Amino acid sequence: MAETSCMTATNLSTNVPRGSYWITTFGCQMNKADSERMAGILEAMGYRAGTDEHSADLVLYNTCTIRDSAEQKVYSYLGRQAQRKRINPNLTLVVAGCVAQQEGESLLRRVPELDLVMGPQHANRLDTLLAQVEQGQQVLATGEQHILEDITTARRDSQICGWVNVIYGCNERCTYCVVPSVRGQEQSRLPEAIKLEMQGLAARGFKEITLLGQNIDAYGRDLPGITPEGRRAHTLTDLLHHVHDVAGIERIRFATSHPRYFTERLIDACADLPKVCEHFHVPFQSGDDDVLKAMARGYTVDRYRRIVERIRERMPDASISADAIVAFPGESDAQYRRTLALIEEIGFDLVNTAAYSPRPNTPAADWPNQLSEAVKVERLQELNALVERTAQQRSNRYAGRCEEILVESSNPKNSNQVMGRTRTNRLTFFPGQNAHGSPIKPGDLVTVQIKEVRAFSLSGKLA
Repeated sequence: MAETSCMTATNLSTNVPRGSYWITTFGCQMNKADSERMAGILEAMGYRAGTDEHSADLVLYNTCTIRDSAEQKVYSYLGRQAQRKRINPNLTLVVAGCVAQQEGESLLRRVPELDLVMGPQHANRLDTLLAQVEQGQQVLATGEQHILEDITTARRDSQICGWVNVIYGCNERCTYCVVPSVRGQEQSRLPEAIKLEMQGLAARGFKEITLLGQNIDAYGRDLPGITPEGRRAHTLTDLLHHVHDVAGIERIRFATSHPRYFTERLIDACADLPKVCEHFHVPFQSGDDDVLKAMARGYTVDRYRRIVERIRERMPDASISADAIVAFPGESDAQYRRTLALIEEIGFDLVNTAAYSPRPNTPAADWPNQLSEAVKVERLQELNALVERTAQQRSNRYAGRCEEILVESSNPKNSNQVMGRTRTNRLTFFPGQNAHGSPIKPGDLVTVQIKEVRAFSLSGKLA
């Protein structure tokens, strides 16, 4: 087995046919962006996209360890691929992402058929690592790695909406979260590199960019420089101003925000910059201050309320989505009900929900006051029902309105329709032809009158 960290190797030659590849992605947008980048590298190496993970010549699982269920699913998939590998030793089997970083060498012991185990910081080095595999080595790449700029190789799943990473890693120490240990310390990209990538995407016809970071509000705090006013020279607010003038980009979004660092200056920039969409994803995690303190989140419920109030003061129609965890160790019924009350009070457009799942190497996993699975299931079911009711109430405001929609693609379930999103991020379906019979194309900005509202999507007709 070859241990790799900052070592280099000769890259595999490009444009040599190498068969088909298949990538399965678990987890967050960061993982999806990494998968796009790795797909681009594989295609530059001579691989072609496969049609079936059970026949591909290279199978890569880009993994997530935030929830135990996602981690166990990976092992289930690997069991089937390991059987394939015993029959076909030429199969290349790769595990990337957070499970790879967390488990490391133990993953190779558990699944010895693996050729390459690589943490998320090594995604841009896939060709280098596969060169070692071709030399007959079993490769483990989980060491600390400075993330190199790579803006040319991503194979984008969409030709209209693109993800652009602006900060990698996370310096927070939330007691339930494994991200800092698997994605490493924060590393901000330079503003000019981010802008250059956006300009390249615009030249290829992309219309919408989502700036990504595990904790995107922390952008720039690892970069040097202080302004004459005494604040950091590089912040997310400054970055939005810096990239706003990229020609061809019609919309800009960002995620994921942290209430501890979400500033009024950022809110004002979002209100003042026309391309920045009125959609904010700001996880609150719990509606109880004592639970938030136990989670080490660094803010109070009142602080979160003030953020929402300021957003709605400047952008009354803005959509706000969030994440929430129930059944955290020691959470009482009264504390849980404060989370329900906060959802009803604020009226979220969407809340991603989860029952607490103990994760390796996190403080909360070892606490003695774990709640039962029965309590977790009961609370999560009640929470999900409330989230859907609240989302439906928020959707009702669109009925009869005319909304600007950026067309993303055809509706895979109805070939007569296309789909896109409002500026506030509501998925919207409508006919794929205008009144003259001309087709509506991906990338078009059109006005749609909303005729039908659902909890998480809309339908309408061209206005």
